[in-house]
Amino acid sequence: MAVIGIILMVLFTIGAFLLIFFVLIQDEQGEGIGGMFAGGSGSAFGSRSGNILTRITSILAVGFFVLSFGIAFVNRSGSSTDLIRASRLQRLEQEGDTLPEWLNLEDVNSGEN
Repeated sequence: MAVIGIILMVLFTIGAFLLIFFVLIQDEQGEGIGGMFAGGSGSAFGSRSGNILTRITSILAVGFFVLSFGIAFVNRSGSSTDLIRASRLQRLEQEGDTLPEWLNLEDVNSGEN
């Protein structure tokens, strides 16, 4: 999984830079939301809705979100109960207290519930 995480991170970084680049090189004649409602052309989204830069930007944005969810999926941690048990065990070890009877160390070490 480490190799997949590295590949996703490299693709994510390249995609982020490309997305920033294509947003920066777009022209400012689109007039934003105000141009869509206030006029411009006869179509609902203006005459420049089919611009190739707009399409590339939207594809890169979708790719950016897909890659970010992929990175989050690959780098997810274990279940929350394992994290809670591990944090309780760590806190008890730091305080120097004895372990209570309800905390089963075999469950914490093996990852079982």
